[in-house]
Amino acid sequence: MMRVAVELKSLLGLVILLWLCPLMRSQATASPPLNTSGQVMFNGHSTPYLIRHLPVNSFPQVPPAVQDALTRRGCLIPQSYDAHQPENVVHASLENRASSDWAVLCSANGTVSLLVFFSNGNGNPMVLATAPETERLQLHGSSNVLGFNWAIDRVSPEAVHEAQLGMRHLPPRPDHDALADSVIDQRTIYHFYSNKAWTLLDTQD
Repeated sequence: MMRVAVELKSLLGLVILLWLCPLMRSQATASPPLNTSGQVMFNGHSTPYLIRHLPVNSFPQVPPAVQDALTRRGCLIPQSYDAHQPENVVHASLENRASSDWAVLCSANGTVSLLVFFSNGNGNPMVLATAPETERLQLHGSSNVLGFNWAIDRVSPEAVHEAQLGMRHLPPRPDHDALADSVIDQRTIYHFYSNKAWTLLDTQD
């Protein structure tokens, strides 16, 4: 009789364990929310904000090695308040004219990082900039809700040359792409990789 009770107890423990395992696994792999909202102080007032994100798998064109690296970092892709289609994942020739590279804004644990993956980099990114998400907010429209104001994009050599036309001492036209790093409706800087280092391109004397 005692042996039967022990076996029943063991069986009950096994059933409970089998029931808990999927629940624990689903909690461990649960994705963070795609929208982040809250209140921050802005111009001396507590102001609401809303930041929208997309998961990495919203960008199927990204190579598997880059997708895996972003997933390991827990990345979501923040979208600017001005976005009309998925953005902040950029394919460009950033290392040289023949390279196939990727730049990504990665949001993880409240911090946004500008990552660049060269095609020969084995999925290991360079970090060009980082900032707390709540430091990249601004008002837009008439909603009185702050939105995310950071965006990146490919800039062709021709577009870089056009941006520099107003300079008295016009630099040579670059031979490969640059990366535009913009605060929406305010300013844009151009990251350029040359001689194994990143620099900022001048657009005025």
